Amino acid sequence: MAQVAENPNEEVVLGEEIGHARVITLNQPRRLNVISSDVVALLAKLLEKWEKDDEAELILIKGSGRAFSAGGDLKMFYDGRTSKDSNLEVVYRMYWLCYHIHTYKKPEVALVHGISMGGGASLMAPMKFSVVTEKTVFATPEASIGFHTDCGFSYMLSRLPGHLGEFLGLTGARLNGAELVAAGLATHFVPSEKLAELEKRLISLNSGEDNAVNSAIQEFSVNVQIDENSVLNKKTIIDECFSKDSVEEIITSFEAEASKEGNGWILTFLKGLKRSSPTALKITLQSIREGRKQTLSECLRKEFRITMNILRSVISPDVYEGIRAVTIDKDNAPKWDPPSLESVDAEKVKQVFRPFEQEFELNIPTGDDSRWEGKYEDSPYATSK
Repeated sequence: MAQVAENPNEEVVLGEEIGHARVITLNQPRRLNVISSDVVALLAKLLEKWEKDDEAELILIKGSGRAFSAGGDLKMFYDGRTSKDSNLEVVYRMYWLCYHIHTYKKPEVALVHGISMGGGASLMAPMKFSVVTEKTVFATPEASIGFHTDCGFSYMLSRLPGHLGEFLGLTGARLNGAELVAAGLATHFVPSEKLAELEKRLISLNSGEDNAVNSAIQEFSVNVQIDENSVLNKKTIIDECFSKDSVEEIITSFEAEASKEGNGWILTFLKGLKRSSPTALKITLQSIREGRKQTLSECLRKEFRITMNILRSVISPDVYEGIRAVTIDKDNAPKWDPPSLESVDAEKVKQVFRPFEQEFELNIPTGDDSRWEGKYEDSPYATSK
């Protein structure tokens, strides 16, 4: 095993070279494989090395324990709150890593077992092959802690059918493995008891040829059947409500639907919306809406600006209050500033989207070609009622 880590006593990322296959294991199971600065640096190092290695033909990434990745290291951001740019380097590296994953020149396979949320899901959704199980749980819950849909998700969510992207980004709704495949955020569903065998099969291919990889995964995959109560079967209501121009109008429309017989499922999502940061909700909606007209590079640059401005508390300290309430004091009672949607200044929201001076922008190529584009086109959700 060729293991790469800055601290030999904490093997946060394992890199294994087997024949023509390369296997990355996120190795912090007790921390649900959160993405720390060390993890970002090591992932980037391995991927860059193997992209240039003629012997490396197929990249596999998986998480140890019961999580693929629970997302960014919130405590890392909280601890850096008193220094304006303490997390600048890791954020910059993370966005470069996102771009690299989207445009990687060799086939990547994500084996996603357990939690895959927020930034952690950015190691899953862009992959050419993303394999999920019945134990996979996905969400983009950033607005609930005063943040925004980052790591390329303003690009990916905006390209989902209808207004499912706005629904997922604003409510933080969870999708299971079958729903991820149905919505187009994953490519294959494999029962968890077959995942280890699939991994061995992929490694034994000793090849990264697309058809061979797809055929191998198909040997273990099964057709998905989403539950009749799945939110993916609520397309008409979601599209009607989440197509509205503002967060206030979305909530008003959602409340009206909730009052109708048989729509009790809406109440949980309404409660979550009303508990989320008003500022974060407005930023998230605008970012996803802009994402529909932006390229991958444009989305990542925009998200980088938003992330840095939120961490700098340019218009609100909500992200630190959200992290405090969820992970530090764990009282789950954040006090948002400003406290209501009506009190969020639209002109101030615009500030977090404004371009930086050129030397401070995220410097990534503009002529990108993301393989994720159009991934959902054969999704059952795209034609469901």
